[in-house]
Amino acid sequence: MSATQLLNPKAESRRRAEALKVNISAGEGLQDVLKSNLGPSGTIKMLVDGSGQIKLTKDGNVLLREMQIQNPTAVMIARAATAQDDITGDGTTSVVLMVGELLKQADRYITEGLHPRVITDGYEIAKNEALKFLDEFKLEKEVDRELLLSVARTSLSTKLNGTLAEQLTPAIVDAVLAIYHPPEKPDLHMIEIMKMQHRTASDTQLIKGLALDHGARHPDMPKRVENAYILTLNVSLEYEKSEINSGFYYSSADQREKLVESERRFVDEKLRKIVELKKEVCGDDPKKGFVVVNQKGIDPLSLDVLVKNGIFALRRAKRRNMERLQLVCGGTAQNSVEDLSSDILGWAGLVYEHQLGEEKYTFIEDVKDPKSVTLLIKGPNQHTITQITDAVRDGLRSVYNMIVDGSVVPGAGAFQVACAARLSSDAFRKEVKGKVQYGVSAFADALLVIPKTLAANSGHDIQDSLAALQDEYAEGNVVGLNLATGEPMDPVQEGIYDSFRVLRNCIASSAGIASNLLLCDELLKARQMNRSSGPGPADGE
Repeated sequence: MSATQLLNPKAESRRRAEALKVNISAGEGLQDVLKSNLGPSGTIKMLVDGSGQIKLTKDGNVLLREMQIQNPTAVMIARAATAQDDITGDGTTSVVLMVGELLKQADRYITEGLHPRVITDGYEIAKNEALKFLDEFKLEKEVDRELLLSVARTSLSTKLNGTLAEQLTPAIVDAVLAIYHPPEKPDLHMIEIMKMQHRTASDTQLIKGLALDHGARHPDMPKRVENAYILTLNVSLEYEKSEINSGFYYSSADQREKLVESERRFVDEKLRKIVELKKEVCGDDPKKGFVVVNQKGIDPLSLDVLVKNGIFALRRAKRRNMERLQLVCGGTAQNSVEDLSSDILGWAGLVYEHQLGEEKYTFIEDVKDPKSVTLLIKGPNQHTITQITDAVRDGLRSVYNMIVDGSVVPGAGAFQVACAARLSSDAFRKEVKGKVQYGVSAFADALLVIPKTLAANSGHDIQDSLAALQDEYAEGNVVGLNLATGEPMDPVQEGIYDSFRVLRNCIASSAGIASNLLLCDELLKARQMNRSSGPGPADGE
């Protein structure tokens, strides 16, 4: 950059205007891409990668993470929006729409000569008032299954079609309630999500137990065991080869038999103790079963011994499943067979094997007090399974948010209409003096992008729907947009709820991002960012 350019105020003003235009255009461009996805009536995007792999989704988080975005401003907005999803589990599309609309509304005033700093000051005042109003507007609620069903249904219906969302809602709510032990917060890691390409998406089910993605390795083993005692082991039940090279030479068949016998004696002693424990707890009662789940191997000879004693055994179970098995069935995992007793056994009402093509699955169900459950996601193809998995994740987080917050917010655009009316009210305008009023007005107008987009995506007239909502609120009614008719409705009566923490983060983060972009007056090419912060080499070195 030359000295003439630096000293020329017109050139400096032109550079600032160009940088601002780039940022505003990037925000509006990203908004245009995602706005058609908002709400239950939103459309679906198809992502295609370089190798031809296809993903169908309307989840803003998935789109922003996997889209190729070139513009640096758009990348910044996308990263901030996906961070919102990481924190609260939803609201990614709403953040992008809000940022784009805040920039668009600011552009109206900037073209009339208003400085960006004045607008950002107004945004800060409006943001604080909006967060204050959100605390007043939210509904304090006790944890109730019917309320949680409404919360989960609202979240899922924005990601999946209505019929499928309705079928998945009870499974998601029951999964969270199964692991929820007040006053502690529910730990969503205790919900195992397992995928099976089988039948249709509506066959997705909640298993109050554990599903293992492998089966028994012996054809004569029982396929179904009821009233089963579960022994969780981390003990090798196979002949271990020595860690160094060794040999044994024999000159007769008798010597070879002694070798085989000595190799097996150590393993057989372990098996004997397991069989004795089985006889102790089950006796001769045919209605009782015994199941061994081992993290290490079980060789064919050991499997034969277990089969002869009516024991159902699984080998090489994954460590993750071994940890969950104790949470599901109770009992204590054993690293040795020396001190086996009935106290260390878990229990399950039903253990059965299910074969799907060449794959085998083992289900452990009807347990007494599971501290971990499994959501088995089924679908006819990989696209459907991926789409359901993303939606289920958001549904679980929405239920979690309601339990932790103890409150919900009327949805379908009800809060945005109410908050815009609050910011535009005469009472609040009297508190805000000077030019910052323009920033507050821009923020109030930007909030209305949510109900406007919901109306547009549902095929209704934007201005008519928005005017009807505002008229109803002016009469003292808290209303949202009925997507089927375009008319106002009572979102609480319809059971349409937004998450309190999602809205709070959405308002705070979108205002912060928009303000930073409006105050950015130049785009400069930087050196490698991940180098040390020390001084670089001098010119000419």
